[in-house]
Amino acid sequence: MDRRARIEAVLRQRFAPEHLAVIDESHRHAGHPGAAGGGGHFSVVIVSGLFRNQSRLERQRAIHTAVADALRTDIHALALRALTPEEWAGAREQ
Repeated sequence: MDRRARIEAVLRQRFAPEHLAVIDESHRHAGHPGAAGGGGHFSVVIVSGLFRNQSRLERQRAIHTAVADALRTDIHALALRALTPEEWAGAREQ
């Protein structure tokens, strides 16, 4: 299992998302000092009812906690978009 799939598996298990996209953008950062250490650059869009009544910061902290092991070894940069199903529906209607 590659590192993108491992990150996705952890997020699916922890947040039971209605939508999840984990995109490995490491190729866009070739030559970046962080890439030299082997850590990848990832972008995540995750939609979960568990984010209801949580601030953006609380959502990001929960995700960082869930992928803490990967942050030490596989992830150099992690861009997050964490939404509730209602926020996701509104964003898709625009």
